Amino acid sequence: MNPQMVLTTGQEALVMMLTVSMPILAVVMIVGLVVSIIQAITQITEQTLSFVPKLIAAVVVFAIAGPWMLTTLVDYLRRTIESIPTLAA
Repeated sequence: MNPQMVLTTGQEALVMMLTVSMPILAVVMIVGLVVSIIQAITQITEQTLSFVPKLIAAVVVFAIAGPWMLTTLVDYLRRTIESIPTLAA
């Protein structure tokens, strides 16, 4: 296994991590921004108020995108495990 293969494998892992986590991060960030704007307008400074909408949004995104995320991760893991013999040679 040469350094180029290590870098390629690491790059693929980082891209997979970003691809799978991006839907949840984007939705939670947008919900947090909306809640923060509403809190700024109404001058409510309750910290726990922003947690519940973010949690609900994350659960909804997991319910909608969960099967796609799981399939993507399983395919990546399968490809990685199947490539072990070629990496060791």
